Amino acid sequence: MTANTTADGVTDGPTDAADCIFCAIVAGQAPARVVHETPRTLAFLDVAPATRGHALVVPKAHARDLHDVAVDDLREVATTAQALARAAVARLGAAGVNLVQSSGAAAFQTVFHLHVHVIPRYQDDGLVLPWTPSPGDATTMEGAARSLREGLTRG
Repeated sequence: MTANTTADGVTDGPTDAADCIFCAIVAGQAPARVVHETPRTLAFLDVAPATRGHALVVPKAHARDLHDVAVDDLREVATTAQALARAAVARLGAAGVNLVQSSGAAAFQTVFHLHVHVIPRYQDDGLVLPWTPSPGDATTMEGAARSLREGLTRG
């Protein structure tokens, strides 16, 4: 098993498919409650659901995180997540849906195979978002916006 060590020395999990539970699920070597499959994706219920119907969408090809996934696989993950979100509203009576994707240990990624959580939301379900939005500092925001624009124009 190989691991990735970040610039600050944090080791954040395996980088290969050999020890990946999601790869084992895709291969049919580990159990899962599969709810949808496409040629590029697999969707299955989370074993520790935040709410009723909480599912994960993964690309079948191993990709460590958002930075590692092929564009076509990411597109199919998004399309599958949208289909599941619609099904959660239509079939489970969800009042809304959260999509959550974490890349890296600092972002609370615990399984190092790209995945998107599709979390149906219900009135009074008790699930709390991890932050309370508040206005940002204008100078900090402008600096971040400038850096992002520069990074996107330079590729």
